Amino acid sequence: MSLKLLLTFSGAFLLSTTVFELLPAVYSKLEPKLSGLYILAGIIFQIILEFFSKGAEHGHLHGRRSNTKTFPLLMFLSLGVHAFLEGFPVFAHQTIVYGVFVHKIPVAILIVSYLLLSKLPKFQAFVFIMVFALLTPLGTLAAQTIHLSEKLIYSVNSLVIGMFLHIATIILFEADEGHKFNLNKIVAIVCAVLIAFFM
Repeated sequence: MSLKLLLTFSGAFLLSTTVFELLPAVYSKLEPKLSGLYILAGIIFQIILEFFSKGAEHGHLHGRRSNTKTFPLLMFLSLGVHAFLEGFPVFAHQTIVYGVFVHKIPVAILIVSYLLLSKLPKFQAFVFIMVFALLTPLGTLAAQTIHLSEKLIYSVNSLVIGMFLHIATIILFEADEGHKFNLNKIVAIVCAVLIAFFM
């Protein structure tokens, strides 16, 4: 499977697990208008994060040169905030871990490729990758151990839903340069939806 198809599959799978698992839960636990407000806030927050990460969350690095010697601190911080927050829903909904995991595969490939092509010291690149890999589990651990109220947990989950909706839809439309849906792309999307539905 090509990286573009894997990216398409991951976007559709993340979108499906979000719609099947997270969305019904937050609307059952929070007042609907409040849930909607947090979801929209999540979309806007993700747009702000992507201003700094240059789109790494959805499989692109727009305008980011890989031959730099400067550590990409803003990209690291924005990816870190995103990765930490997406660990929260895993605490309340174990099945969303699959959506997050599948979503992380192409993102990790992109980041590792960027770091390998960069002129950053290998130790810095290694630390970046290791910290990035640990942030989502740390988000889940934080949700488990800090004893947040149910309302706060589902408020954060609503915010994350907005982030996921933005990322997943961008992935589906930007998985190739032409922004077109060919047969392979449609098959990848349908397979992702069906797998998510029957899990």
